[in-house]
Amino acid sequence: MGLFDKFKNIFKTETTSEVKEYEVGLEKTRKEFTSKLNLLTMKYNIINEEYYEELEDILITADIGVNTVMNFVDRLRKRVKQENIRSSEQLKEIIVDEMFIIYVQNDIIVNKINESKEGPTVILFVGVNGVGKTTTIGKLSNQFSKEGKKVLLVAGDTFRAGAKEQLEEWANKTGADIVVGENKDPASVVYDGLMKAKNEKYDIVCIDTAGRLQNKVNLMNELAKINKVITSIIPDAPHETLLVIDATTGQNGISQAKSFKEITNITGIVLTKLDGTAKGGIVLAIKENVGIPVKFIGLGEKENDLKLFDIEKYIYGLFKDWSDSDE
Repeated sequence: MGLFDKFKNIFKTETTSEVKEYEVGLEKTRKEFTSKLNLLTMKYNIINEEYYEELEDILITADIGVNTVMNFVDRLRKRVKQENIRSSEQLKEIIVDEMFIIYVQNDIIVNKINESKEGPTVILFVGVNGVGKTTTIGKLSNQFSKEGKKVLLVAGDTFRAGAKEQLEEWANKTGADIVVGENKDPASVVYDGLMKAKNEKYDIVCIDTAGRLQNKVNLMNELAKINKVITSIIPDAPHETLLVIDATTGQNGISQAKSFKEITNITGIVLTKLDGTAKGGIVLAIKENVGIPVKFIGLGEKENDLKLFDIEKYIYGLFKDWSDSDE
């Protein structure tokens, strides 16, 4: 049994809210994506060169990325030849299989936050302005607070007007504490926050940072200084450095990921506003192009709409209508 049938069997009777959230959150991408795939399957009974070319166009339109698509289609061609597949209907299962394989790539994908066994877990958030970084911190803070953890937010973005106030709103809403600094450089605010976290035994520390990518040298220096302060207080921290990317920006998000990867050690990606785009294939493109796993996805604006990323639920949400079409 391939993944295509496996997902249908697992999720056909699945009633958990999270499966439903993936289904609803990926609706924009799925409607455009699977309707085109269905037309392609009807148009070509036999797999030929024109089929592959049109499939490539569909995948690129979903923002899976040109290089990823070329690798993907090459893998399909090999399997079609090896397994003697003739009809486009038979190829459906292989397409879903290969989508999964191209993301996982024989890696052990760990999406959960790497929590410290001793002392506070420090999570550093980076990303350009406007991607939803502060909102992501607030939503994660909400999750940690609900788990009974003692959470501290650190307003390390001292550059953007309103950043501190926005983080304070989230602190009030989620029951977290916050450290801010008037007229201080970010590293000083981070120092104050971590000393408080260590002395007062906080479980989680979420650090906001400025999102200026226009001048990479300044940002690199600032993040290097912040990281130096963090390790001087908590040697094995930060335990996570999460890059926040707005999914609606498409391929620009990959450029951001590459730029930030040059600047600092990114351990995971948060893709916000995935529900607001028809180009949800960006999840696969980022993993293929940058080699960093997606750890969280934003499927709405509510406090609970930030979800731990699950590749199986994602593929189900992407292909559900296609799998329903042949029943």
